[in-house]
Amino acid sequence: MELEKTAKVSLVGAGPGAKDLITVRGLRVLNEADVILYDALISDELLSELRTDIPKIYTGKRCGKHSHTQDEINELIVKYAFEYGHVVRLKGGDPFVFGRANEEIEYVESFGIPVSIIPGISSSIAVPSSQGIPMTKRGVSSSFWVMTATKKDGAFSQDLQYAAKSSTTMVILMGIRKLSEIVDEVSKYRGRMTPIAVIQNGTTENESCVVATLDSIHHHTPNIDTTMHGIIVIGDVVADHPSFFEEEVQRILHGAI
Repeated sequence: MELEKTAKVSLVGAGPGAKDLITVRGLRVLNEADVILYDALISDELLSELRTDIPKIYTGKRCGKHSHTQDEINELIVKYAFEYGHVVRLKGGDPFVFGRANEEIEYVESFGIPVSIIPGISSSIAVPSSQGIPMTKRGVSSSFWVMTATKKDGAFSQDLQYAAKSSTTMVILMGIRKLSEIVDEVSKYRGRMTPIAVIQNGTTENESCVVATLDSIHHHTPNIDTTMHGIIVIGDVVADHPSFFEEEVQRILHGAI
């Protein structure tokens, strides 16, 4: 006779993209799951590492194309917890960095279902690091600011303006489709020669990184896939990327012709 399973939920951060950048604890909990609900940025390679008998259900959101609304996801987590037992909610990066984790936790706990949290490596730090771009550097930048480009109503977040007025390293998530507007806004407060990097598919085999300045990034837009997520880094620390000097040499040569 099969024992009735106790409803519980684990919220797991999958890390920045590569399958082996999930934490040891996160991988263990995934293999203990009765069912997994995973988001758009979860790699197939990571899912293939897990037990094949565990149901894996996609609940992702990608560039405005949502398979489920947030309310529907909340309801699914509770539904499957009562049906299956242990639900693992698998989210890219760290669940608490623009992951709406608190909304899911509040909803699930309102049904008396316990939630445990396994943090993940945030892509906001790990992806620039994988390209050799530091967040802070002595004498260059003493802080970094992670932000989203726009608010729920589509307007620019005031944080973008506040950060642009400072010398902080700016790390902008969910801003690829508004790259030109972001560049124009930041250029009001920082010099046009400020370095910028746009990184997509971070830490994976398909990782791409475009390095330029606020003045020249528009020349590189054909190499940026606006249908894909990415991370924008703005600040003098981007000059540590080896491609930045190549970009500068090309700019100087082009200007001399």
